[in-house]
Amino acid sequence: MPTAWSQSNGSSWEKRIDRGTDLRASSPGATQVLTFYCRVLEYQNSLSKKFAAQPELTNTSGARLRDRLDLRQAANSLPALVEIVAEAGPPALAQTASGLRGHLFDQAHKMLQQWLDTPDSSDAGSTFFARVLLQPQAEQIARAAQVGAHSSGEKLCPTCGFRPQLAVIRTEGDGGKRSLLCSFCMSEWEFRRILCPACGEENHKKLPRYSAEGIAAVRVEACDTCNHYLKSVDLTVDGHAVPIVDEIATAPLDLWAAEHDYRKIQLNIVGF
Repeated sequence: MPTAWSQSNGSSWEKRIDRGTDLRASSPGATQVLTFYCRVLEYQNSLSKKFAAQPELTNTSGARLRDRLDLRQAANSLPALVEIVAEAGPPALAQTASGLRGHLFDQAHKMLQQWLDTPDSSDAGSTFFARVLLQPQAEQIARAAQVGAHSSGEKLCPTCGFRPQLAVIRTEGDGGKRSLLCSFCMSEWEFRRILCPACGEENHKKLPRYSAEGIAAVRVEACDTCNHYLKSVDLTVDGHAVPIVDEIATAPLDLWAAEHDYRKIQLNIVGF
């Protein structure tokens, strides 16, 4: 039966920044990555405000979401992001940022277009910069979209076609319902609890779930058929969680999953 889905990820940019700041104090193993991520969120917030000043760009008629992105604005915004990453980013990204210094507009535009055309084959550095620069636009366009009904078995985002970043569990009756959150435009759509988002496996015995002591609301949802996983953020356990931020704050779960030969369906924006 078709079910409606929404773009409501339940978090403004300010709420994400506040959550990241709060989690830095309570997540000693993720302090460094959260400090950097908060800088990224602040920059994305500024990009979002610039894009909001151009309401004509969120026009939903005609072209698909990817074709409505303003690559010129994003390319012009690259130098400022390069400086943030060179100063505060992890070593690998900082090295990439140094290599991007002095990039001409045409080079930046080409990098963004190539990532949109072939996101799965792009290197980690290009992927990070493209996602940071384009995600605020994608979110606004998705929120403005007129959305129809889609089945709950969609493996890719019904708005932009990108893979899910994580699952979100919300209260429904006496239990909880699961939805998937897009890794690019932050759209959210309903998805069955017992179903692998990567390969469609339905056997609950092959869909183990793993949690860690001290991380109550986030767990690994894995598949022993395709060896993929994503993390779920359970808002019935922690109503203060901001899914996209809590997913990044629980990097130890990703390390555990990798050690057990599970591959993440989609790495998050900082590369875990």
